[in-house]
Amino acid sequence: MSEWAAKRFWKNVTADKVEGGFAVHLDGRSVRTPLKTQVVVPTLAMAEAMKAEWAAQVDKIDPLSMPVTRAANAALDKVATQHAEVVDMLAAYGDSDLLCYRAESPAELVAKQAESWDPLVDWSATELRAPLQLRTGVMHLPQSPKTLEILHGHVSELDAFRLTAFHDLVAITGSLVLGLAVIRGRLDSAQAWDVSRIDEQWQIAQWGADDEAEAQAALKKRDLMRAEAFYLLCA
Repeated sequence: MSEWAAKRFWKNVTADKVEGGFAVHLDGRSVRTPLKTQVVVPTLAMAEAMKAEWAAQVDKIDPLSMPVTRAANAALDKVATQHAEVVDMLAAYGDSDLLCYRAESPAELVAKQAESWDPLVDWSATELRAPLQLRTGVMHLPQSPKTLEILHGHVSELDAFRLTAFHDLVAITGSLVLGLAVIRGRLDSAQAWDVSRIDEQWQIAQWGADDEAEAQAALKKRDLMRAEAFYLLCA
């Protein structure tokens, strides 16, 4: 069956322990991914969150209102099947991490970047054992192979569900260090969002906000916070 049918077809939703983890059942039938994989998640909390999403559907099913279910589907259908490739892709952000590329001017922006980003660069060096070299301007200069190896190791430790959440934390902020800071409790997602938006907020302060850009930014911030929430459901 397809759980993504246009209309609600079930009466009862349950979250149950099954072999390998927890699953959501619709009238006793397991929820499955778009590729027909049975959705078995690592924690009861995640299954309960999915259960709430399915129970909240009224007439027509709206996948966009089901972020936990969608993330679990992605973990099983996409990330689990190409775990090494996703690890490589995300670890590569460390070679061009947002926090390492600093403005040459004006002095106020330079100071704001340093104030917000330097503590996280220091944290990377001490807590992650991955010292990063800073650059001025936007031209790419590679980080040391040793640092990149260490960062890759941190990412490779994540299972498919955690890696799914981590993908959005990194891709939305443009920073591997910010993603690691969120999952290790150094920052929460709202703080990471603010830190990642130093340059954009500077431009807005100088030239004013663009309504369309602001709307897109709001959606990205929402997705970042959902990614953190999904990560927390993994444990």
